[in-house]
Amino acid sequence: MPKPLYKILADAAYEAAKSEGCFLGTSDDLRDGFIHLSARHQVETTLAKHYAGQEDLLLLAVDPDRLGPALKWEESRGGDLFPHLYAPLPLDSVLSAKPLRLDDDNTHILPDGFTE
Repeated sequence: MPKPLYKILADAAYEAAKSEGCFLGTSDDLRDGFIHLSARHQVETTLAKHYAGQEDLLLLAVDPDRLGPALKWEESRGGDLFPHLYAPLPLDSVLSAKPLRLDDDNTHILPDGFTE
């Protein structure tokens, strides 16, 4: 299993989740019945497809070993397997939360040390 996994979300949503100790999901997560996560090689495409030009985002690195059996790998975009969490995301599984900045072309800049 790839380590870590990643969750992209608004800074405000992460701050709100801190009082609960877990993240319940975005409106898309709640609609789909699971929390959308990405493996490292999926992050840039996910940003471009679902978060283009959005400000005040964080990239959470998540330890998949702390997610238990609620983590499932399921076929999605282009037949690739994506990690889906069928439970709230426990904040004690978050290894880091790094801001995503935009460059002059409104493309997200991945944090230092992030490589595909």
